[in-house]
Amino acid sequence: MDILTRAAAYLELHGRLIDRLTFAALFADGSRQRALDALRCYQNPDGGFGHALEPDLRGAGSQPEPVEVAFHVLDSLDAFDDPMVPAACDYLLSVTAKDGGVPFVLPSVRGTAHAVWWEPASDDPPGDLVPTATLVALLHKHGVEHAWLGPATDFCWSRIALVEETTPYHARAVIPFLEHVPDRARAEAEFARLRDAVLANVTFDPAASGDAHFPLDFAPEPLRLPLFDAATLDTHLDAVVAAQTPEGGWAPNWPMWTPLVEHEWGGHLTVARLQTLRAYGRL
Repeated sequence: MDILTRAAAYLELHGRLIDRLTFAALFADGSRQRALDALRCYQNPDGGFGHALEPDLRGAGSQPEPVEVAFHVLDSLDAFDDPMVPAACDYLLSVTAKDGGVPFVLPSVRGTAHAVWWEPASDDPPGDLVPTATLVALLHKHGVEHAWLGPATDFCWSRIALVEETTPYHARAVIPFLEHVPDRARAEAEFARLRDAVLANVTFDPAASGDAHFPLDFAPEPLRLPLFDAATLDTHLDAVVAAQTPEGGWAPNWPMWTPLVEHEWGGHLTVARLQTLRAYGRL
């Protein structure tokens, strides 16, 4: 049984509708519109996304991070011309901190079911590169114009300029920003300055367990930025193929705080891993 057939069986048994329909649209001649209609159900009247689109945020209300999840789905479907995008940008504008970025998580998360790491820094949290930088990156990638984007781009530049050491998740936000932001000379200069700091957060041992961050987490598709050599990528692509479970999916490697999220993340990761394998010519 091949990789796609096994993945389809896993998603049929365990996957959320959004992940099954996205898989179908990308790999099984399914309807792109049906996948977009499923995503639309997670969008709130304020333009933000909630309803556990990010599985560790179970509340119905909008948060910045589920917008990133939605943007990744829209990116995979090449659907940044969908009306969901300007509505989401309107939402981001409405929750932007005074510094020009959106917070990691908003205080409205309190009183909803969520993983312990989704805790607001304060009652008035500042902007954060997570998820601002990734949101900005995807909007630039697709040539979107919106009033939120310019100040948010400036915020990212200002925060990145202060970075000397970083964390895995912040590094994973900075790389797509530097990959897609239009000012290429500035992006390449910052990448050259920060490359070693980013690589310090990468787990190069493909057999490592636990909350590891592997090269393909930083480069889920080929980059123009010279972050990894071909041999490193090939080693980790082999490891991704080998990591497909007997059920046909890919399992998350971070703590599962409630049983439901294991397969919700599993379905999301399965679609993401398949996209990575295809982007590198392995499907």
